[in-house]
Amino acid sequence: VGQALRLPVPAAHTALAYLAATVAVALVPTPGGLGSVEAALIVALVAVGGPAALATAVVLAYRVITVWVPLVPGALTLGALVRLKVI
Repeated sequence: VGQALRLPVPAAHTALAYLAATVAVALVPTPGGLGSVEAALIVALVAVGGPAALATAVVLAYRVITVWVPLVPGALTLGALVRLKVI
Protein backbone atom coordinates (compact mmCIF):
# COMPACT_ATOMS: atom_id res chain seq x y z
CA VAL A 1 0.00 0.00 0.00
CA GLY A 2 2.89 2.33 0.83
CA GLN A 3 4.41 1.89 -2.61
CA ALA A 4 1.05 2.33 -4.32
CA LEU A 5 0.52 5.64 -2.51
CA ARG A 6 4.17 6.62 -3.07
CA LEU A 7 5.19 6.73 0.59
CA PRO A 8 8.82 7.94 0.48
CA VAL A 9 10.04 5.26 2.91
CA PRO A 10 12.15 2.28 1.79
CA ALA A 11 10.47 -1.12 2.06
CA ALA A 12 12.97 -2.26 4.71
CA HIS A 13 12.10 0.74 6.88
CA THR A 14 8.40 0.07 6.38
CA ALA A 15 8.90 -3.54 7.50
CA LEU A 16 10.85 -2.36 10.54
CA ALA A 17 8.12 0.17 11.35
CA TYR A 18 5.51 -2.60 11.11
CA LEU A 19 7.54 -4.82 13.43
CA ALA A 20 7.96 -2.01 15.97
CA ALA A 21 4.26 -1.17 15.81
CA THR A 22 3.30 -4.82 16.29
CA VAL A 23 5.45 -5.04 19.41
CA ALA A 24 3.99 -1.79 20.75
CA VAL A 25 0.43 -2.97 20.12
CA ALA A 26 1.04 -6.08 22.23
CA LEU A 27 1.22 -3.73 25.22
CA VAL A 28 -2.27 -2.31 24.54
CA PRO A 29 -4.68 -5.22 24.12
CA THR A 30 -7.71 -4.10 22.12
CA PRO A 31 -9.98 -6.31 19.99
CA GLY A 32 -8.25 -6.69 16.65
CA GLY A 33 -5.80 -3.99 17.68
CA LEU A 34 -8.34 -1.39 16.58
CA GLY A 35 -7.04 2.09 17.17
CA SER A 36 -3.74 1.08 18.71
CA VAL A 37 -2.41 -0.58 15.54
CA GLU A 38 -3.24 2.45 13.46
CA ALA A 39 -1.66 4.88 15.92
CA ALA A 40 1.48 2.77 16.33
CA LEU A 41 1.92 2.30 12.58
CA ILE A 42 1.46 6.00 11.85
CA VAL A 43 3.96 6.98 14.55
CA ALA A 44 6.45 4.37 13.30
CA LEU A 45 6.15 5.43 9.65
CA VAL A 46 6.58 9.09 10.55
CA ALA A 47 9.59 8.16 12.70
CA VAL A 48 11.32 6.55 9.70
CA GLY A 49 10.76 9.59 7.51
CA GLY A 50 7.26 9.46 6.07
CA PRO A 51 5.03 12.56 5.97
CA ALA A 52 2.26 12.34 8.58
CA ALA A 53 -0.66 12.83 6.18
CA LEU A 54 0.60 10.23 3.72
CA ALA A 55 1.49 7.79 6.51
CA THR A 56 -2.06 8.15 7.84
CA ALA A 57 -3.54 7.45 4.39
CA VAL A 58 -1.29 4.42 3.91
CA VAL A 59 -2.14 2.95 7.31
CA LEU A 60 -5.88 3.49 6.93
CA ALA A 61 -5.87 1.95 3.43
CA TYR A 62 -3.84 -1.01 4.73
CA ARG A 63 -6.23 -1.58 7.65
CA VAL A 64 -9.32 -1.32 5.41
CA ILE A 65 -7.84 -3.91 3.04
CA THR A 66 -6.65 -6.31 5.76
CA VAL A 67 -9.39 -5.95 8.40
CA TRP A 68 -12.62 -4.53 7.02
CA VAL A 69 -12.83 -5.94 3.48
CA PRO A 70 -12.54 -9.58 4.67
CA LEU A 71 -15.50 -9.02 6.99
CA VAL A 72 -17.89 -8.63 4.03
CA PRO A 73 -17.74 -12.24 2.74
CA GLY A 74 -17.72 -13.48 6.33
CA ALA A 75 -20.87 -11.53 7.17
CA LEU A 76 -22.58 -12.71 3.98
CA THR A 77 -21.66 -16.32 4.73
CA LEU A 78 -22.88 -16.01 8.31
CA GLY A 79 -26.17 -14.55 7.11
CA ALA A 80 -26.64 -17.41 4.64
CA LEU A 81 -25.85 -20.04 7.27
CA VAL A 82 -28.30 -18.48 9.73
CA ARG A 83 -31.04 -18.33 7.05
CA LEU A 84 -30.42 -21.99 6.23
CA LYS A 85 -30.54 -22.78 9.96
CA VAL A 86 -27.12 -24.39 9.84
CA ILE A 87 -26.12 -22.28 12.81
